Amino acid sequence: MHRSNSSLYRIVISVCLISFFTFQLKAQDTSETKPKVGTVQRVGDVFLFVLPAATLGTSLILDDDKGVWQFTKGFVLTEVITFGLKIGINKPRPDQSNDNSFPSGHTSTVFHSAGFINKRYGFKYAIPSYIIAGYTAASRIDSKKHDILDVLAGAAIGLGSNLLFTTDYEMEHMELTYSKFENSHMIGFKYMF
Repeated sequence: MHRSNSSLYRIVISVCLISFFTFQLKAQDTSETKPKVGTVQRVGDVFLFVLPAATLGTSLILDDDKGVWQFTKGFVLTEVITFGLKIGINKPRPDQSNDNSFPSGHTSTVFHSAGFINKRYGFKYAIPSYIIAGYTAASRIDSKKHDILDVLAGAAIGLGSNLLFTTDYEMEHMELTYSKFENSHMIGFKYMF
């Protein structure tokens, strides 16, 4: 991709993230009742912002413009489905603070990030993000914002969006090759400067 396209993508992504965080805060508003917020919930709330930002930041650092665009498309789809269902279903939260329980937006967002890392860069790089995503999902149940069905649906939405848009990351300058000749096999490694 050209650098001008890369700058355009970064602007679009910034606008999407700002819009998401603004809508996320509004959708998670508990102004009807003010429950006590514990440490587990606070840490889960922090992970909601940190994991997607770290995922996107990693792709930007790797100069993986294709990955940035794939992450953005999956992220937007995840949020549209999640908040569309929240608005359409109006399931009360277990703490009765509002009617935005199904599905868990925190869970769908963090599992989208973890699933993106897994699909794009490999499972071994995704292990820490899956731990963070699992903690975030558990924090939503612990804080009485969601039940198990809400977080399972959120995880499915987040992971599912990666199936549509995310491809494996291929390092263009390295290639592992395999060839078979009559009775012999050859494995090669090619590196282009």
